[in-house]
Amino acid sequence: MFLARVIGSIIATQKVATMKGSKLLTVEPLRVDPAGRDKLIGTGRTFVCVDTVGAGQGEMVLIVQGSSARMAPEVEKLPVDATIIGIVDTVNVENKTIFDAKA
Repeated sequence: MFLARVIGSIIATQKVATMKGSKLLTVEPLRVDPAGRDKLIGTGRTFVCVDTVGAGQGEMVLIVQGSSARMAPEVEKLPVDATIIGIVDTVNVENKTIFDAKA
């Protein structure tokens, strides 16, 4: 699992029948800033994920990839490699809150 920020959405008018109705979002994975360990920074990579939790633009989310991406009941029969499985409220590193969705 890893953290990511939703940076966009994907519209695909033509796709396999099993994917119809699936919301696709573009995310950028995040990591703890190694310089100060006091914030999260982008990795510069992007992924397309199936959204199973109703995430939106700018939200921090929890992502799974590979075989784990198909373990959620909503996607177990879909041809996916990355799935959003949670919306993050807070992130704590070394007893410090480095992300708070309410802030």
